[in-house]
Amino acid sequence: MHHRHRHRRAMGAAVAATAALLVAGLSGSASAGTAPADRTPTAAETLRTDAAPPALLKAMQRDLGLDRQQAERRLANEAEAGATAGLLRAALGGDFAGAWVGGAESGTLTVATTDADDVAAIEARGARAEVVRHSLADLDAAKARMDKAAAGLDTADAPVWYVDTRTNTVVVEAIRPAAARSLLAAAGVDRSLARVESRTERPRTFYDLRGGDAYYINNSSRCSIGFPVTKGTQQGFATAGHCGRAGSSTTGSNQVAQGTFQGSVFPGRDMAWVATNSNWTATPYVNGAGGQNVQVTGSTAAAVGASVCRSGSTTGWHCGTITQLNTSVTYQEGTISPVTKTTVCAEPGDSGGSYISGSQAQGVTSGGSGDCRSGGETFFQPVNALLQNYGLTLKTTGGGGDDGGGGEEPGGTWAAGTVYQPGDTVTYGGATYRCLQGHQAHAGWEPPNVPALWQRV
Repeated sequence: MHHRHRHRRAMGAAVAATAALLVAGLSGSASAGTAPADRTPTAAETLRTDAAPPALLKAMQRDLGLDRQQAERRLANEAEAGATAGLLRAALGGDFAGAWVGGAESGTLTVATTDADDVAAIEARGARAEVVRHSLADLDAAKARMDKAAAGLDTADAPVWYVDTRTNTVVVEAIRPAAARSLLAAAGVDRSLARVESRTERPRTFYDLRGGDAYYINNSSRCSIGFPVTKGTQQGFATAGHCGRAGSSTTGSNQVAQGTFQGSVFPGRDMAWVATNSNWTATPYVNGAGGQNVQVTGSTAAAVGASVCRSGSTTGWHCGTITQLNTSVTYQEGTISPVTKTTVCAEPGDSGGSYISGSQAQGVTSGGSGDCRSGGETFFQPVNALLQNYGLTLKTTGGGGDDGGGGEEPGGTWAAGTVYQPGDTVTYGGATYRCLQGHQAHAGWEPPNVPALWQRV
């Protein structure tokens, strides 16, 4: 391949630059406080895994079968794995075929590649290497063709499809196998690239017309607040699009007038935001068990296999794992894409509520199947896409979330409030940096301070 030598040099640099991060990450250390001023912070310190609240840790112990120490170690390992996967993704380039964590404490990071020559570099980072046939770019392209084809089909009997990096395929979950075959044929996706799995339940939005708390739309239906946000000086919150339309009014759980939906997309995506009146103040917290505050310190997207917990007004806290990114789901109202698929349960009224990994915001509840008694699956609208779509700033503790997108370094392009995706490049302080993990930038997360999120190039 013509890029081979350049490719190897880049990988060598990535490995050398981050060996220290690896030692910190896979040693199983759960200490994730603030780093001393004389050294760069580990990924666990950057993502403040130590800020995970007791309510979240308790729910992880109950739902994932862990003890307290294992839950803390798992969050620290997941933070380090995300940083390592980001570096390897940048180094492998077009060979990269996905990454995921496994084990009770997420102690194993697997990175897939289409080139056997990459194995040594992956293993040098302490990760497990898997050589596969299709790159992530190829799988994503096949999924994009399926999304396009689905617009002209009835996908009610093939309601879920996604890129499954662990099996290196695109998967269609179908109630009728023929419906899956129709979708794949219409998209021109080769069967060697695809797998059909059977499912019995149709996903639905967790939407409700019963009384309860959280917030109410037009004094009738009930949903759950996702995450408090700001837009300049305006305060408000992010939630699910199917909860209300632009112009719909909201009242709080105390039935006090609260705000108005400013924007709402559903179907297609499942995102919305509500601007609140001056009686309501955006805080960097999610409601925890017993009304405790759960702090949000950022929005770094978690990896496949990572733990994730959801807070909702019907069922409270429940945890599970992220099973698939880049998922499409068909509800009665239409198809939503991309959403993240999880093993977390939810019930009516939980829609719009918060998904969080450690102290990092992940998304807002869209829908799913099953319930919290028999178990189920849920899909969330990723929060970074929602923030980016509406120009919102997530409210965070520790300096972030108070400006509406300023904070640019003189002479640099990095700016607080901007949502960055892996591979994006910025300048800061005269140097160029490449983004390793998707996140919204905030004060304190300037590129030189957070090697878990940015690599100097």
